[in-house]
Amino acid sequence: MSTTLNPLVLDHFTARAARYNISSHWVDDPELGALTAATLAPKATDVLLDVACGTGMVSKHFVGKVARIVGADITAAMFEQARPFVNELVVAPGEQLPFADASFDLVVCRQGIQFMRDDEAVKEMLRVLRPGGRACLVHLCAYGEEDKAEYFEILRLRNEARRNFYVREDLSRLLTNAGAVNVRVTDHISVEDVDVWSNTGAITEADREGIRAVYRNASPAFQKFHAARVGDRIVDNMLFGIAIGQKA
Repeated sequence: MSTTLNPLVLDHFTARAARYNISSHWVDDPELGALTAATLAPKATDVLLDVACGTGMVSKHFVGKVARIVGADITAAMFEQARPFVNELVVAPGEQLPFADASFDLVVCRQGIQFMRDDEAVKEMLRVLRPGGRACLVHLCAYGEEDKAEYFEILRLRNEARRNFYVREDLSRLLTNAGAVNVRVTDHISVEDVDVWSNTGAITEADREGIRAVYRNASPAFQKFHAARVGDRIVDNMLFGIAIGQKA
């Protein structure tokens, strides 16, 4: 297994680091953060690993709820901002976590596995969990087959570093294939202003206009699920799958 850090991901998130926390409503949404924490149901004695921790916007919802938080990421410009929320930061790709087996009680990864060899990364998350520990994947998903092609094109245009696109069932499959049991997925809808969401600091104006064009020309099936409002501003109801599984 290669430990080479993906230069496309590094370049993309280094460019985005300064604007990341204001680049989407969901990034610092207290409702999504609280739901993620409630799904993992932390105990005061737990040790949590936040994979692809970024700027710490997930970790911060576990501060004071667990005994220790470890963040892993590959982009220094991102994870330097996470220091107030974690006890330890480690430079590591999700596909090869530098931790012994059964090191953590909880593992969370939000919006990270889309940039990874996801099957390998989720297996690593299960490996480092203690028996009975829980892993949680939080990810933007298409609603289903009807909106998938258009939504995946929008996501592709927003971030060229992305290698994986998901529907909810993909998150369940990844956890199950990694050996997790009691897998379930909860939905969360994030209402996003698309012009804000696409203004990441690491995207061309041509690609932003391409995103707008997909919304303007969206099929009835896409509109049914996303209920996008298209006018002076484009607003989309974006679906997050919050998938959790337990290590046997």
